[in-house]
Amino acid sequence: MAQTSSLLSAVAQRYAGSLFDLACAAGQVDAVEKELIKFAELYKQNTDLARLIASPVFSAQDQLKAIEAVAEILGLKGKSAKGLVGNFLKVVASNRRLFSLPSIIDAYSRLASRSRGEVTVEITSATKLLEAQEKQLVAALKVAANKQIKLNMIVDPAILGGLIVRLGSRQIDTSLSTKLSSLKLALKEVG
Repeated sequence: MAQTSSLLSAVAQRYAGSLFDLACAAGQVDAVEKELIKFAELYKQNTDLARLIASPVFSAQDQLKAIEAVAEILGLKGKSAKGLVGNFLKVVASNRRLFSLPSIIDAYSRLASRSRGEVTVEITSATKLLEAQEKQLVAALKVAANKQIKLNMIVDPAILGGLIVRLGSRQIDTSLSTKLSSLKLALKEVG
């Protein structure tokens, strides 16, 4: 499984890198990222499209026809970022790599963030944070990281309260569930 995951990652990095190079040459890095994110939201909401992307059952020709139809509906054509994304999706479909599209989009977003000098911080909270809380968090993280911050917010009620902050390889866990687990272990050692 680990080998399959690393192969998928390598494929995603190669494709994302190629698209990033093309987007840089066209001066469309941010616009391409926005179009890719829109496409990702579409396939997350549409189970048929998600099945087409993930399933090896469909032939390359069927996948290409479907992607061409989706690109046409979304207006992914021309010489703009939309056209670049549309052509890219067609190449990915032709090469039977649609299964790696979610990883490719993630890898592209990381490349685009890095080019803007941003660092992505993953924040897990028990409930959705208020806008003011997010702004305070971004301001504090910006000072700590000395870089622009891009937040990836995750809501997980299982942590009960507090936050889990992941910045690169560092993690700060102030969640209530972790504190309760630590307390439980401490009480076992005492008793």
